[in-house]
Amino acid sequence: MPQKGSARIVAVVAGAAAMAFVAPAAHAATPHSAHPAQVSASVARTESHDLRHSADVKKNDMSSGNWSGYAASGSQGSDTSVSSSWTQPSITCGSSDTYSSFWVGLDGLNNSALEQTGTEADCIGGQAQYGAWWEVLPAAESPYSVTVAPGDQLTATVTDNGDGTFTMTLADSTQGWTKTTTHAGSSGYQDSSAEVIAEATSVGGSIANLSNFGSVNFTGSTANGSSLSGASPEKITMQNSDSGDVMASPGTLSGGDFGVTWENAS
Repeated sequence: MPQKGSARIVAVVAGAAAMAFVAPAAHAATPHSAHPAQVSASVARTESHDLRHSADVKKNDMSSGNWSGYAASGSQGSDTSVSSSWTQPSITCGSSDTYSSFWVGLDGLNNSALEQTGTEADCIGGQAQYGAWWEVLPAAESPYSVTVAPGDQLTATVTDNGDGTFTMTLADSTQGWTKTTTHAGSSGYQDSSAEVIAEATSVGGSIANLSNFGSVNFTGSTANGSSLSGASPEKITMQNSDSGDVMASPGTLSGGDFGVTWENAS
């Protein structure tokens, strides 16, 4: 799937009255602005998040061309809810467009279904842009009209309602918003996996270069209401299927907590 600059204080005095305002510097430098650029809806709708180029490495250890994190995996009906929290990363942009996403979802590891919600951090035209979304495959992501900024505290949950629909909830406690979408599951959904993932987003059907997000820490991750580690999940390393270069690697899972570290754009 920029930084905001320091502010200068300008005082304007007219007669006995005075007022001050803060104007942004011409070149942004601080990563924690409350109002960074947001990914446009037209760009978001070209993005999708299905698993690509997966391969088993050893028991409970696999590689993927676009996912990194952990995924509980079982038989049909084994995973009906997933949840995790994370701090929205700040990204470093160069001249190339890059994309990254951070999300939780059900299905997708063992089949072509996937119900999910999360955030993104993209470099487009040299500018860092952030956003929030939900997705039910095979459709592309559907963006939310909200503000997401580096440093925001996010919590996401996806639940199978047992009636053919799924509820996807994404909350940003820093910005003070919560978005909830209930939608029919993907055709052929199985509830056979639950994922907590950092991703190189697919754009226009192809895996994009991965934004340099440094690292992202997922905390309190659960599958079916219990700590993710109790499900003996698959550890997924993001690896370029052509060059073999590692793009992002997950750290050790402790209960429901783990980090994912950026390694390479492609």
